[in-house]
Amino acid sequence: MSIVMDTLHISAITEELNNAEVKILAELFEVEDYKSGEAITPLEKPDHLYILAHGEIAVRIQSGDAQSTIHVLKPGDLAGIITFVGGAATQHSAALYAIGDTRVLSLERTKFESLINSHPLIVYKVMRGVVRNVHSIVRHMNAQSSEMSNYIFRTHGRY
Repeated sequence: MSIVMDTLHISAITEELNNAEVKILAELFEVEDYKSGEAITPLEKPDHLYILAHGEIAVRIQSGDAQSTIHVLKPGDLAGIITFVGGAATQHSAALYAIGDTRVLSLERTKFESLINSHPLIVYKVMRGVVRNVHSIVRHMNAQSSEMSNYIFRTHGRY
């Protein structure tokens, strides 16, 4: 349980939770280990939220006949957000692969939803954390897009 608590304390989803709330949430997680190159989000678990506990995860997209790594997740980062919040698995445009030995926390959506009646504030605070995490990703991607545009079109005198 220590790996679960340690990981949750560095994750964005628990920023607003107190220790007692984190302990309640921690009981819902499973710990999963992956070997280097192994897919992280198997098709049989499309509704799970993943939090990287140890190692790294490559986010890859299909580019022609090859895969390209577009981002590398670090401990505390989230994965599987779209399907966890109810999106279809077909909305995924990227795949996740372990880089070296990797350990992740896995939270099944139905287990999380079991807190709605008993601990609605935990659900609310965690979902606020998920939204903040997604917003951070979008801001980062927008900054990268702007930087690339500046480079391609040689604007703002930096290139």
